[in-house]
Amino acid sequence: MPENFNVSGPSHLLTRLDWTNASHRRSIAASLVQGVYSLEHKRQRASINLELDTQASMWYEQFQFQLNANDILEDDEDDSSYFGAIFEFKHTHESTSTPSPPKYVVAFRGVMLTKHTRYEDMKQSLKLGMHKLEESSRFHIALKAVLDVVNRAGGPENVWLVGHSLGAAIAMLVGKNMAIFGYPLETYLFNPPYISVPIEKFIKIKPLKDGFRIANSIMKAGIAKAMNKHRDDSEEDSFVVLSEWVPYMFVNPSDLLCAEYIGYFEHREKMEEIGYGKIERISTRCTFGSLVCSAIWRDLEPLRVVPTTYMTVNVSPSEDFRQAHGIVQWWQPHFQWQSKLYKFKTTMSSSVSCTLVE
Repeated sequence: MPENFNVSGPSHLLTRLDWTNASHRRSIAASLVQGVYSLEHKRQRASINLELDTQASMWYEQFQFQLNANDILEDDEDDSSYFGAIFEFKHTHESTSTPSPPKYVVAFRGVMLTKHTRYEDMKQSLKLGMHKLEESSRFHIALKAVLDVVNRAGGPENVWLVGHSLGAAIAMLVGKNMAIFGYPLETYLFNPPYISVPIEKFIKIKPLKDGFRIANSIMKAGIAKAMNKHRDDSEEDSFVVLSEWVPYMFVNPSDLLCAEYIGYFEHREKMEEIGYGKIERISTRCTFGSLVCSAIWRDLEPLRVVPTTYMTVNVSPSEDFRQAHGIVQWWQPHFQWQSKLYKFKTTMSSSVSCTLVE
């Protein structure tokens, strides 16, 4: 885990930061997540060492953000760890760039496998795997904090939501709720977990992989219709409302925890191309797990179901899983990126797709 900003941070931005540059905005969002990791490291050490205190604050103060003591999000019901923070931009009203810096950024860290946090972090990950993250204390603390910040900032356009790994899952769940409330936030999701079998990694033969995905979609759509879970694409449909929220998603194909998002969105596009778009519009709303859960217990909306996203893939080779899943890659200037917008197609609007290479 990086600690020293001067050694591993995006110091190249300090002399030429451009808020209109998407790569710079991504790098700052990732740095603020690292700021939360560093704050928790500092808490665990119970340090009064000035050098360590300075290292934690450099991840946000270098970009003109400040942190008030009461803006640290603490898991006070469990291990008292810092899992998030609310960073305030010091000079928002002085900025003339478009888009301009946010007034506030709410950031969430991922799992930390230290003796102080690993038990509770893994318990949160288990809740994520069982589709129960919305029942966790961290989610409720995070959602309340974001609602308060939106009111403090004067509107959702002044707030960013960012997270890495487990923190990306929390940010995604909070972001989906805020979008349904009518407050879509600019959201950055780094290595968000995809809770499903990683088909993208385990099936290498493309025709076999495509056939599996098509059969999967047809089966899910059939079951959903049989269970009367199919909903028309009306303006009142929450899934259609959610499709107007466009989170920025950052994935690495060598990361087993998030790589399946690549295949998921490519498959949706493929189904439209081969004339199975109507089937996929039903299938993409659910998983087999959510259908089973709805049949025997209660309605369940899978966290990973995101109608629209602007996805960036790190296409540079990764040495190992640690690098592929790490936060550091997202502020490094020497990696290669491919970015594409995937927009959910409804009967009322056409899909939008574009590809950019950084």
